[in-house]
Amino acid sequence: MISGADGKDKLPALVVRGYKSKIDGSIQPYGLVIPDTWKAGDKSPHRLDFWLHGRGEKLSELSFLEDRMRSRGEFAPENAIVVHLYERFCNANKFAGEMDLFEALAEVKKHYAIDENRLVVRGFSMGGASCWQYGAHFAGTWAAVAPGAGFADTAVFFSVFAEGKTPPPWWEQVLWRWYDSKLYAGNLFNTTAVAYSGEIDKQKLAADTMAEYMAKEGLTLTHLIGPNTPHKYHPDIKPKIEELVSAAAAKGRDPLAAHVKFTTYTPIYSQMKWAQVEGLGQSWERADVDATLGSAQIEATTKNVSSLRFTLPASAAKPKAVLDGQSVDARWQDGTARFHREGDKWISGPPKDELRKKPGLSGPVDHAFMTSFIMVRPTGKPLNDAVGAWTKAELAHAQSFWRDVYRGDAPVKDDKAITKEDIANSNLILWGDPSSNAILAKILPKLPLQWTAEKLKLGTATYSATEHAPIIIFPNPLNPQKYVVINSGVTYREKALLNNSDQTPKIPDWAVVNLKTPPGPEWPGLVLDAGFFNEKWQ
Repeated sequence: MISGADGKDKLPALVVRGYKSKIDGSIQPYGLVIPDTWKAGDKSPHRLDFWLHGRGEKLSELSFLEDRMRSRGEFAPENAIVVHLYERFCNANKFAGEMDLFEALAEVKKHYAIDENRLVVRGFSMGGASCWQYGAHFAGTWAAVAPGAGFADTAVFFSVFAEGKTPPPWWEQVLWRWYDSKLYAGNLFNTTAVAYSGEIDKQKLAADTMAEYMAKEGLTLTHLIGPNTPHKYHPDIKPKIEELVSAAAAKGRDPLAAHVKFTTYTPIYSQMKWAQVEGLGQSWERADVDATLGSAQIEATTKNVSSLRFTLPASAAKPKAVLDGQSVDARWQDGTARFHREGDKWISGPPKDELRKKPGLSGPVDHAFMTSFIMVRPTGKPLNDAVGAWTKAELAHAQSFWRDVYRGDAPVKDDKAITKEDIANSNLILWGDPSSNAILAKILPKLPLQWTAEKLKLGTATYSATEHAPIIIFPNPLNPQKYVVINSGVTYREKALLNNSDQTPKIPDWAVVNLKTPPGPEWPGLVLDAGFFNEKWQ
């Protein structure tokens, strides 16, 4: 910890720390700005702001830490702790980078008293895009969301459909619904959003887009604009931003708000304050919950929702439930009531215990890399030389790519070294085929896949096993609460590193790759077909 002065104003105390990620075991750094009012042993809960940095091609861990020990950053509100995230380099807080914020929050809470109802997220440029992402997808977490510049989608920002460009395959376009913040704009009903743009900054498009999509949801975006300003903060606007953000932080979020609205496209994002979607009628199509909480009754209307959970303090009153106009017996237990659909009717209780897509277990492939994972290296003889060579090269690529993009070493173990603890605690990324990988051979009969030396069958299609390989994510038959992934790391590759808005999933739940086309900077080979499993993983 150091203190100093910047010429006129005394700097707050600056602290650099690191935490061990539960995803890959890497040490991820972060910086803290501690207000002068804080004293050792202070138990009073503090407001906490997250600052998300812009893109920097040379932002090594050392340069980040050096900067954090010299500068308090764009904003250092009085009496607030500010967390500067390294964000695993420059991935716009996607995938493992998304979880970085929540892992850092858990670590900060070990050392400081934090008021979870006064959390603020803010950032600029690439960090502004990250801020839109966190704000729209996790709106119920924040007292205020304050993005500057950035982007709010892939297709428009990256000019995907511009003349001369080849449109991406249909499944990739569907997968934009994971990170396109504009599609989740209605969630900002549940927080305070204060956007900033320079008047002549091209990235003003982000706030303009979000304002357009918020208007479709009946919301108005507070959008402060720096006059005649390019890609930076206007000095006269910064105090106005801080005034609005601090007012929202002082008010705080209400975790038991009387009215919540929630939109999602995937069980990956399932919760808004006291309401949680536990299943969708069809993933990747819009799902909505509009719920009001009274002392005697919860009333909710839904769209494309198959199961639902309400969570209140155990000591709170236990209201009745009216779902889509239907009175349903609410069987409250420890502050929780759960409901599921059977046909057109809502039934009290959780869905039947069957294999289904749900929060934490919904696919696609990239979702397996947002919690603890182990890459499982084959030690046996492959079915054929082509598949053996391809899987060996792709494993090496996945390890190297993880190191470059996520700034950690991907955990790797031999198939014969996998333990019961590994199966219980981690997603298993299985490389090879049923002959070379012992774990894959063991679970193959319970996968939606037939694979012999001669043929590969997935669904109703059959392929030559000497020229093709599958990529699949599926609940692990040895532990259905975790995933197995066959023959894939994160699915975007080197080409996507040119623009953060292109760092989106490229492979859905399954794909078949023709190995005659060698892997490249965009694909692991020629993807002949790909698609999604249904809500029952079929």
